[in-house]
Amino acid sequence: MSGLLQRIKRASSSSYVSERKLVFKIDWFILSYCCISYFINYLDRSSINNAYLSGMKEDLHMYSNELQQINMVFTCGYIIGQLPGSYALQILPPRIWFPLMNLLWGIMTIFSFAAHSVKSMMILRFFMALAEASTFAGTHYILGAWYKDTELCKRAGIFSMSGLVGTMFAGYLQTAVHHSLDGKRGLAGWRWLFIVDGLLTIPLALYGFFLFPDVPETTKAPYFSQQERELALKRLPAKPAKKPLTLGSFKSIVCSWRIYGLCLLWMVSGETQAIAVNVLMGQWMKWSNRFSVAQVNNYPTVITAVGVISTMVSSIIADKLHGRARWPFGFFLCAVVSTSASILLAWNVSDGVKFFAYFLSGATYAGQAIWFSWANDICRDNDQERGVVVFCMNMVQNIWHVWWALVMYPNTDTPRFIKGYIGLLVMGGTVFIMSIIVSILQKRDKRRKREAQDQKESVEMHSISEIDSVSSSSLKLSQKDVITSVAPTLKRQRVPKLLSSFIHYQKLWLSRI
Repeated sequence: MSGLLQRIKRASSSSYVSERKLVFKIDWFILSYCCISYFINYLDRSSINNAYLSGMKEDLHMYSNELQQINMVFTCGYIIGQLPGSYALQILPPRIWFPLMNLLWGIMTIFSFAAHSVKSMMILRFFMALAEASTFAGTHYILGAWYKDTELCKRAGIFSMSGLVGTMFAGYLQTAVHHSLDGKRGLAGWRWLFIVDGLLTIPLALYGFFLFPDVPETTKAPYFSQQERELALKRLPAKPAKKPLTLGSFKSIVCSWRIYGLCLLWMVSGETQAIAVNVLMGQWMKWSNRFSVAQVNNYPTVITAVGVISTMVSSIIADKLHGRARWPFGFFLCAVVSTSASILLAWNVSDGVKFFAYFLSGATYAGQAIWFSWANDICRDNDQERGVVVFCMNMVQNIWHVWWALVMYPNTDTPRFIKGYIGLLVMGGTVFIMSIIVSILQKRDKRRKREAQDQKESVEMHSISEIDSVSSSSLKLSQKDVITSVAPTLKRQRVPKLLSSFIHYQKLWLSRI
């Protein structure tokens, strides 16, 4: 009862109301922009897979591994754009950089409608990926700059869900476009999809240019009052003043376990999403020749819907378990992957069981929000390290994915992908192991930090005790007693020096009172 009364009292306090108002504004102007941006990002990114399933394969004569090759070129562009994107956010205002990249990838998406060869599509997708490279990791960097630890994972989950909804909506959009625009003005439905997707980025870019508020230290957004700007900084843990990324600071980052542990964790966790990312369900449905274009585009969206639900639930749980180890999420991902991959390896099961295995695999999307919010939490004491680690996690995973997807999931292995499902089992087990290792290392860092703080406080208390001891003994003597006691043995000219020492210790003692 007392706890409830305490919460009611806290909720009615002016400071709590002010903070809630600030968080609402952050959600409205920052989280909304980031989510819409990621939604359109994935809408544009997924368009290539939906176009492939809706006529592009036949029009561009893609009868071998051309889809995987196009996606590989996209991933290469995405990797190349990671570090420049990270550096750009250190020197350019996010309200300029993010909208500019939105506009560029939108233009590349629109131009894709005119592609008449696999080579031209590869070129367009490469430059599209360069522009998209800042969106994912850059957003996690921005979210970590505005939200407290207890708020971050839920927002990261909402952000990740927006991308999943974009993937899901892409299937529905392709179905609608194919039905209503196929053949209009001599263009196939899949070409119209690129035009519609690309046009959506223009209002988003304008929104960002005028309303995105940068970071708390530099924001000049008119909708934040001066008190709210101060509160935005005050409510977060204190951190060193932001400095340019130098060679020395970069060396300290690469000498830490954090960059390696977190990069390896996301590298393997990202591959647990392979069933959805490589459209394995859609390829099986198209190969079977038993489903319509609408079914091939719409049924796999259930995978994404499962991903949305699992991401939201996991994010809420992670926020409730603030500060505790997150290896149980690694175990959860391992269990999901093992179940789905084992069923699909067996293969000779009913379509209903196959659908269950494909749909269940969507739960692996939960890892994205969990691991990136964890990285923000682990690296919160070093802003430079946080920015580099988040970008490197994304970059390393994509470097791994370039060759892994090509070797494990070639289109020529449709529909069984035996190598790929065996690889999934390995990735699931490795995620669990890596989550345990990172949890142990984080716990060790916290213990060392606590011991260093205790040692520092012990030294300070010892110094204070010495001052108190000297001050107490000095005050036992009055000025007259001091002069009387030292007069027989000391020369008169030494008395002022002794009095000066007495007054000094007296001031120290009084300051402690």
